[in-house]
Amino acid sequence: MTLEIGLTLLVVFTLIVLSGFFSGSETALTATSRARMHALEQEGNESARKVNFLLTEPQRIIGAVLLGNNLVNILASALTTSLLIGLFGDVGVAYATIGITVLVVIFAEVLPKTYALAFPDRFALAVAPIMQALIVLMRPATAVIEFIVRQIFKLTPTEKDDQENILAAHNEIRGTIDLQTKEGMVARHDADMLGGVLDLRDLQIADIMVHRTKMEALNADEPVEKCIDELLESQFTRVPIWKDKPENIVGVLHAKDLFAALGKQSWDMSKVDIMSFASEPWFVPETTSVKVQLNAFLKRKAQLALVVDEYGEVQGLITLEDILEEIVGQIDDEHDTHEADIRPQHNGTVNVDGTVAIRDLNRFMSWDLPDEEATTVAGLVIHEAENIPEPGQVFKFYGYRFEILRKHRNRIAAIRVKPLNAKVATTIPHRS
Repeated sequence: MTLEIGLTLLVVFTLIVLSGFFSGSETALTATSRARMHALEQEGNESARKVNFLLTEPQRIIGAVLLGNNLVNILASALTTSLLIGLFGDVGVAYATIGITVLVVIFAEVLPKTYALAFPDRFALAVAPIMQALIVLMRPATAVIEFIVRQIFKLTPTEKDDQENILAAHNEIRGTIDLQTKEGMVARHDADMLGGVLDLRDLQIADIMVHRTKMEALNADEPVEKCIDELLESQFTRVPIWKDKPENIVGVLHAKDLFAALGKQSWDMSKVDIMSFASEPWFVPETTSVKVQLNAFLKRKAQLALVVDEYGEVQGLITLEDILEEIVGQIDDEHDTHEADIRPQHNGTVNVDGTVAIRDLNRFMSWDLPDEEATTVAGLVIHEAENIPEPGQVFKFYGYRFEILRKHRNRIAAIRVKPLNAKVATTIPHRS
């Protein structure tokens, strides 16, 4: 009798251990870093390869874990109940229920899952070979489970679900970047670049284009000598050409093509017709996403496009450099002559041009002004004030103080911005 009790307790103990194994394996395999496992597999780690194989079809893991866990837990409960009924009579059912519940919760759930969460990669690498073998053994039963699950999922397949999965992945990556930045593991500039890549799909080219009021363009009716002088004074190598009116863009001139044409004519400007070698203008809708436009630039092997609205009117231009600056920040070279449009002051305020993009100000100052309702700082002030303010007027919203410094006709030219929250950094940053 004593031997029978001992064997039963040994079997129950073994079943509790197996239950803990299944619980911990499920937690570890779902919590492990896929990026880390991929890197280890590239280094030749066989266990990491098995982990990645298991993660390609997570329903197999779930099916095997649920089947194994329920089998061992039910068997342990049945053996314990039978043993305690023989020892204590009908009251043994209550003893068995309490005892198995305590053992399963502590040793088969909390303890293994806590360890698996603390060391998911280590745990996953250790259990992957065993789980792979168990999945093969349980394949007939899990196949039935997978079939049932797949049939249920087929009842609600929608593109919206796919979009939400993509959004969830982006939010997970963004959350990881923010966390690592706060903990000091990722530099702010690097975090901005990573965030810029994620933001490309949410931005339209109207958000980052050079507005038509800031475009440099050449008049096709002007003498070649004047066009050359204007091109030499410009900081750009590609310049749009207009005819009759500035909004009527008829071509794009590349400085290299111009000088090549001059060389063929022995530098006789009177023999050169810039329209003869100017490239055709490429027009794109202002609602095009920045990610789509980047792919279009790469596919077309172009670096400049004219942006038009729904009526076909030119609103500005977009270049490959503009998109790259959304990722890496402002790109300046020895020919850039523009004045600083964001000017931090030593008293904690920041003077900005009204045309400065909110995203650029946020990145430059590490602020968090919203950019959903407006693209520029002036646009944000007008949106919140619900009118075109006059110089000297002051507004407070979103935790910042906005003072209008200058106005040109109906356009806000300069604004002084100051954070009202002392926790917001106001130190003077340096351009990278």
